[in-house]
Amino acid sequence: MAPFIFFFLVVLLSSIATFSSSNNQTTYIVFMNPSLKPTPIKSHSLWYATDLQSLSIDPSRHLLYSYSSLFPAFAASFLPHHLPLLHAHPSVLLVLPDPLLLPLTTRTPLFLGLPPFSPPVTSSLSSDVIIGVLDTGVWPESPFFSDSGLPPIPSRWRGQCESSIDFLPSLCNRKLIGARSFSRGFHAAATGGESENFSARDQDGHGTHTASTAAGSLALNASLFGYARGTARGMAPLARLAAYKVCWSTGCYGSDILAAMEQALDDGVDVLSLSLGGSSAPFSRDPIAVGALAAVARGVFIACSAGNSGPARSTLTNTAPWITTVGAGTLDRDFPAYATLGNGKRFAGVSLYSGNGMGENPAPVVYGKGFQSKANNNSKLCLSGSLDPAEVKGKVVFCDRGVNARVEKGQVVKDAGGVGMILANTAANGEELIADSHLLPVVALGLGEGDKVRKYATSVSNPTALLSFGGTVVDIRPSPVVAAFSSRGPNTVVPDILKPDLIGPGVNILAGWSGSIGPTGLENDGRRSEFNILSGTSMSCPHISGIAALLKSAHPFWSPSAIKSALMTTAYVMDNTGSSLVDADGSIATPLAYGSGYVNPQKALNPGLIYDIKLDDYIAFLCSIEPNLQLIQSITKRSNITCSRKLANHGNLNYPSFSIVFSPKSGKAVKYTRVVTNVGPTGSVYSVEIDRPASVGVKVKPAKLVFRQEGQKLKYTVTFTSKIGKGSEAEMKFGSITWSDGEHQVRSPISYAWSLF
Repeated sequence: MAPFIFFFLVVLLSSIATFSSSNNQTTYIVFMNPSLKPTPIKSHSLWYATDLQSLSIDPSRHLLYSYSSLFPAFAASFLPHHLPLLHAHPSVLLVLPDPLLLPLTTRTPLFLGLPPFSPPVTSSLSSDVIIGVLDTGVWPESPFFSDSGLPPIPSRWRGQCESSIDFLPSLCNRKLIGARSFSRGFHAAATGGESENFSARDQDGHGTHTASTAAGSLALNASLFGYARGTARGMAPLARLAAYKVCWSTGCYGSDILAAMEQALDDGVDVLSLSLGGSSAPFSRDPIAVGALAAVARGVFIACSAGNSGPARSTLTNTAPWITTVGAGTLDRDFPAYATLGNGKRFAGVSLYSGNGMGENPAPVVYGKGFQSKANNNSKLCLSGSLDPAEVKGKVVFCDRGVNARVEKGQVVKDAGGVGMILANTAANGEELIADSHLLPVVALGLGEGDKVRKYATSVSNPTALLSFGGTVVDIRPSPVVAAFSSRGPNTVVPDILKPDLIGPGVNILAGWSGSIGPTGLENDGRRSEFNILSGTSMSCPHISGIAALLKSAHPFWSPSAIKSALMTTAYVMDNTGSSLVDADGSIATPLAYGSGYVNPQKALNPGLIYDIKLDDYIAFLCSIEPNLQLIQSITKRSNITCSRKLANHGNLNYPSFSIVFSPKSGKAVKYTRVVTNVGPTGSVYSVEIDRPASVGVKVKPAKLVFRQEGQKLKYTVTFTSKIGKGSEAEMKFGSITWSDGEHQVRSPISYAWSLF
């Protein structure tokens, strides 16, 4: 799969898709009832095989994976006539189609306020934490995976580096301590990829980029052809890495992802990072969600991308409350480029073009110059084969963004003889600007500037343009800004849980790259670089995973929910100008876009208070949304669950944020209870500060919390009262509750919605 797909689209297919091979077999994930496992059968794999044989289904031909550590389930490829047999079998709880997902730096540590990396190692940079990255594999030769100065591998590590034709176990070291691949689901789909080597080696680049972002070692003089030059490192440069390749040429199959998650837990990872698109299915039917619950139950923190379908509302993925859902924002670094028109006006955009440029002579500008037989719109979009070389040769081509990849448009222009391209956003992309390493001079413009240049190109008799490039610029203001592509709430699966949880750096991120492919991912891009600059929630997710590893090393006994709470309640919502965070179009951003705010690693290390959530709390939450008790028993591996405890309101989970939905069921008043744990000094006294819209009354009891010792837990209740009689989901309002002791500000965002009240 070309890497530009990951950061340009970075989306889940709009619906769960199943794929059939030439012999009409389709892969399913089958959840089993653990209470019906025969006692004489010792292993889960034998149990699954025996049940399949009882249905005259040959497990040696059909069984792909046997899951046991996560939950009792298996993945297998079935013929159509097998499905009624499975559904009728008493041990089978659920038959789920195998979903296909897609995988959705130098400046970053400084911008996030992380200390310079210089030995001796501090406790917050402990080398005992292990991060597992599920992605497209890893390029082990990257300088980010040097193990120089690292102590021996932790003795608790049970993983390994698999040997294959292009990946020898000796390529692993004290930094990259594990590398495995999982491809049975991909094989069973039989959708291509026959030329791929089925190993952990990254032929795409995406996995190397995410892994090095999370925990890359120091890389001196890093840059992409001179852009973003400096000393680069990951968020947790002394943490260990284990790569689990689950993504192939057509994407990432749920059966392979589950197998990798189970193996990672058995190997001994502390943090899981999945820059993959999830689904909006109910949590009990979402493979990533159920796998993540098993991970959290074993004390493993898990971060997932929120998706790249913004700025449209209700586009989030990976919204289970036990997952840390990560959106994307900018850094204070940019790569400016300029289009100077024949009328003397200059328009600013971005670019990572690194060639010789256009020189000092302007060139004619053309727009929509296709063949007579081609639709005019195709040539305006610069689709493959749409441009007429006779009209384009020696000219700058104006192209509308959309349909095909940005870098592909540049290739189309170059193939037609163009000397440059002005790439303009349409309404769908607004003012979002993402820099690409094009093969010819290209300036990408936002909607407003693009409209002006388009008008010039179509209204002047002899339009001309000269493209120029400004290199790397830092201290951009305002920063950060919410990325336009970052997916937004509200949460469509459980509206009472506010998502995303927070945002992190996800725009123009420099990290490691595969040596087998050029920075554009195009087949004819012969350039090679150890580094690449990409954008997407795929990039922000490993930032949070790496920072979570820092918190895990500083607070080894904190639960995954405690770590998430620290990240959320210390995130900030003001930019470097002292103003509220804004969206890419300049409008004031809301928690639907940024959740709790932009991650602040230094403050997260010392949050003051945390909102902890135990597995029993998540089970009570599941019991309130999932009617199938046996399925809950299966995915939690607890056969004694009766669901006697349920949450009266889904939002009454001890979550660090609030989502209030006034509805006919809730009435005008919604009351939530929260419990906070003091992780600060003895004698801490916290007072509450309330920020609310005029349409809602908020009352917190008590208004002061006095902690007599570290680790003490105190409860408070919040009553939210609507002051209006009716509204709609479009009329959302926002506010916050902040507990402060003078040193710590423990902030929880609140969203309010009225649903046909």
